[in-house]
Amino acid sequence: MIALIEGTVVEKSEGEAIVMTAGGVGYRLMCSMNTLSSLPAAGDKCRLYTHLNVREDAMELYGFLQTEEREMFRRLIAISGIGARSALQILGSMPLSNLRLAILTGDVAALSRAPGIGKKTAQRISLELKDKLAKDQSSFSAQSGGAIPVVLPGDKGGEAAAALAVLGYGSQEIAAALKG
Repeated sequence: MIALIEGTVVEKSEGEAIVMTAGGVGYRLMCSMNTLSSLPAAGDKCRLYTHLNVREDAMELYGFLQTEEREMFRRLIAISGIGARSALQILGSMPLSNLRLAILTGDVAALSRAPGIGKKTAQRISLELKDKLAKDQSSFSAQSGGAIPVVLPGDKGGEAAAALAVLGYGSQEIAAALKG
């Protein structure tokens, strides 16, 4: 499996980048708009974490600047009805922290802004990934010594706490914000 590619950016175009490695092999990587906009200019060095998608008729390599973005991509394509291209559209529609927040809070309108993603698909994304992302946030909070925000359906305070936690606020900051 190809875990990452390090090399020189040869070309960036809509939805893809070509990276030349030291061995003289140029790799074509499909990328989200966020990744493409953050990539350096042609001729500069870069490192992209990859996901190889093997289908019956094609082998496609996807590139991501961060492992967190790659993990979110993998979670999205595991959802029935979400293909690799749709997952890239979702990732490119907003920053990763905003995407996590939209999923955790069930913000269907924000998720629906991605091209080709309708209301029902957005609801399915939120439904299937909400618990997984909350569990990730909980384990992160437990490791960092912070409080674990628990979100119950209809609990606006819990949703706000989870949203602030996703954005990187500590437990004391969250508690102070919720008092106001």
